[in-house]
Amino acid sequence: MFDDIQDVDPAKQDGKWRATAELGVLLRSGNTDSRSWKGKLDLQRDTEFWRNRAVVDYYLQERKDIEGETIRDADRLFISGQGNRKFELGSHSSVFIYGSYEDDALNSYDYQSTIAAGYGARVEFNESMFTDFEIGPGYAYDKRRDTGETEGSFIVRAAANFDWELSETARFTQLVSTEVGNDNTRSRAVSALTANLNSRLALRLTLTLTHNSTVYEQADGRIPEKLDTETAVTLVYTF
Repeated sequence: MFDDIQDVDPAKQDGKWRATAELGVLLRSGNTDSRSWKGKLDLQRDTEFWRNRAVVDYYLQERKDIEGETIRDADRLFISGQGNRKFELGSHSSVFIYGSYEDDALNSYDYQSTIAAGYGARVEFNESMFTDFEIGPGYAYDKRRDTGETEGSFIVRAAANFDWELSETARFTQLVSTEVGNDNTRSRAVSALTANLNSRLALRLTLTLTHNSTVYEQADGRIPEKLDTETAVTLVYTF
């Protein structure tokens, strides 16, 4: 629910801050000269009554054309933070407040930001599988890249996060969120498969889909795609 792919049952936490850092790099030379890298920092703290998390996620992909010019195919920064307050000790129901900021150099907006609050609930299927649901009103504030104008609108944010511990060393997670507004509906889906290499290090395969229902023609005549797809293989270190 934090636009993150690694959720942890708060009932098993001890109130300490924890962090995971991800890094994936791909460099190619010869017939193709390109580079891409992904970095992510995830801070989380779960207590008896509170679940807090902050995420910073950055993805860059560049290549050189036959004339030696650098072409940037992806340049995206995503930041989010959320706090959930449970109604009572041991409760699976909570109220939440959520905020996010995204700067994607290739979509229709200089930036997109959101703040929302509402109700959250957790459904546990068994000891290794659960789903979180959240819904609530909010406000989106965006800046268009073509005109430089800023736009604000009320939205409804809904999200679901599925977590399945496949084994002692493997976990699958699926996040789906959507922010429905009058001018634009922004949706995000993150699928991830994580395999532990040891107690600190893991390997993660991630597929991230970001969709904007409204796009605008840019000054150079380019019309951004409504759907962005990002596939990454990263090493994850927990500390």
